[in-house]
Amino acid sequence: MNLATYKEKLISLRDELLQIEDSSREAVSTVELDQTRVGRLSRMDALQGQAMSKATQQRRQTELQRIATALRRIESGDYGYCLECDEEIAPARLEIDPAATLCINCASKKDL
Repeated sequence: MNLATYKEKLISLRDELLQIEDSSREAVSTVELDQTRVGRLSRMDALQGQAMSKATQQRRQTELQRIATALRRIESGDYGYCLECDEEIAPARLEIDPAATLCINCASKKDL
């Protein structure tokens, strides 16, 4: 297992998510309720857009936490091993999701 490759992928994903987060800060800002400037439906649309942006931001934060955990596991030497059964996670799975913490068998059991 080439840890340097996975570390590089994780850092690249982290940087990409941070860049997206910086560019989308305005979307989660407080919606102004000035009825003289914006109609009721426009405000409702703005509130809905804000809620969707907040949900997306939360998913990004969760993914950033997963990436940070994976980077710490690389440093500690635990990367690539399932947290449930301690078996090696298949390299193909790590190629798809380098922040994966469970092997495919344990992940399948959790989904049930």
